[in-house]
Amino acid sequence: MTSKNSITVIEELGKLLREESGDLLRASVEKLYNVLMELEAETIVGASKNQHSTDRSTYFNGKRNIKTPLKTAVGNINLSVPKLRNGSYYPSFVEPRRLTDKALVSVIQQAYVNGVSTRKVDNLVESMGLNIDKSKVSRVCKELDEIVFKFKNRPITNECPYIYLDATFPKVRESGTVCSAALLIAVAVNKNGEREILGFDIYPSESEEAWTCFLESLISRGLCGVKLVISDAHTGLKSAITKKLTGVAWQRCRVHFMRNVLAQVPQKQKGLVSAIVRTIFTAENKQEAKKQLSEVVNQLQSRFAKATDIIVNAEDEILTYMDFPQKHWQSIFSTNLIERLNKELRRRFNVVSVFPNDDAVIRLGGSILMEQHDEWAAAERRYMSAESMNELYIKAITGNNSEAMSLPA
Repeated sequence: MTSKNSITVIEELGKLLREESGDLLRASVEKLYNVLMELEAETIVGASKNQHSTDRSTYFNGKRNIKTPLKTAVGNINLSVPKLRNGSYYPSFVEPRRLTDKALVSVIQQAYVNGVSTRKVDNLVESMGLNIDKSKVSRVCKELDEIVFKFKNRPITNECPYIYLDATFPKVRESGTVCSAALLIAVAVNKNGEREILGFDIYPSESEEAWTCFLESLISRGLCGVKLVISDAHTGLKSAITKKLTGVAWQRCRVHFMRNVLAQVPQKQKGLVSAIVRTIFTAENKQEAKKQLSEVVNQLQSRFAKATDIIVNAEDEILTYMDFPQKHWQSIFSTNLIERLNKELRRRFNVVSVFPNDDAVIRLGGSILMEQHDEWAAAERRYMSAESMNELYIKAITGNNSEAMSLPA
């Protein structure tokens, strides 16, 4: 006797044959997978769509497309996964979680094993339908830790003329107390104009010692060819750069600089002062920018003395980017590249709320950074063109960039 499920699949394939699709085999397999998902989801729901049944546990709630097509022998196929009103469904024939998702699951599981439970974690675990098993947690963590460790400590093989440094601050439980740790991150644009995750590590705080140790680790892995470091004006970070990257130019993030200036201005005047200060950066070259900076200082000095002092003291720090190819200015005057990355890290970290230990931070954070690194590596276009990168190196060889080769104290 033919089952109802078999009849459904046969009917769908027969429909494709009648339609005479140009790519019949691939379309047939795609239809087959989507039908199988519906049948598989029906077993969870306890009924088919629009069917009245006392065994029903929930209801269908539309569909969602999987962003990455499923690779099969007949080509890539697109899947539309059924959504449920309560609970969740993911097809058994597709790997249900990416590396980051596995890391997130392992962190949540480990939080339970170590007695770190919050209402947010409770709800997430329930919605995922996780089975909290100590031996399973150990195996998942070990697998992920090996992958992340290998990526974190890999040799740096490319010259990296531009590096961006910043930190984000996950909450970690330490000896029964919740503390903010510092996850230090380095992102680079290498000599080919491509972005890459250079390194990351966790420290008790964002101190000079932490940044010095972090930079030492990058250098020991092969970091070389650095021409410009872009970061905020953290005192410990500046000192570490001076010690470990001697002779390298430093660009103070323009966005952070503007925040520092406007913090010294009354709320009603912030818009006006911001517009005036920004005129400095509309100059075509560094000489014109310095001239405009002097005019801005003269204009603001009498009303906003503290803000003006910040501008004067930061003159060399905020204009360093103008010593480099103009095509790169938009990308190197601020830490926006790494700030976007930190925003994604914080979004994922907020799901966990409090990490059970430092290893859990590295596991999840490292997985997220690995995924971003892979996405950048697969990008069709370079972040900076080969032509503009050649201009950077020609400038350095001819000595036109000599002023930018020293870090302000």
